[in-house]
Amino acid sequence: MSDPQLIRCPSCGATNRVPPEKIAQKLQPVCGRCKTALAIDGKPVTVTDATFAAEVERSPVPVLLDMWAPWCGPCRMVAPVIEELAAEMAGRVRVAKLNVDENPATATRFRVQSIPTLLVLKGGRELDRLIGVQPKAAIVQRLERAAA
Repeated sequence: MSDPQLIRCPSCGATNRVPPEKIAQKLQPVCGRCKTALAIDGKPVTVTDATFAAEVERSPVPVLLDMWAPWCGPCRMVAPVIEELAAEMAGRVRVAKLNVDENPATATRFRVQSIPTLLVLKGGRELDRLIGVQPKAAIVQRLERAAA
């Protein structure tokens, strides 16, 4: 029996434990507090300056934050890997994307000087940083350390 996934409710912010068996059966989990449907699609969350605190700082699990821009070729190269990691590590790690052109405050806060920059965060604090296109194995290794 594997560990339950921790999924934060988008409405009330409550952290919910969802057994992997329920997800495998394609059952739609709901929040135990407010009964809102919980997202289990395994897609990266789009983060903005306004939602950073709720989506990243208050996350019950470590966050891989992809700092990117739509005009950046290397960012587009790493995007499929980010998508795969979101699906593969759902419940253990939250994967988020932040467009640095549209959200300069957060990019400045973390002193992002080149993109793509991948930040591994826990409780809003930076644990690790990868700059440029990285192989999937290198990203996974850093995430495993943070999730341990």
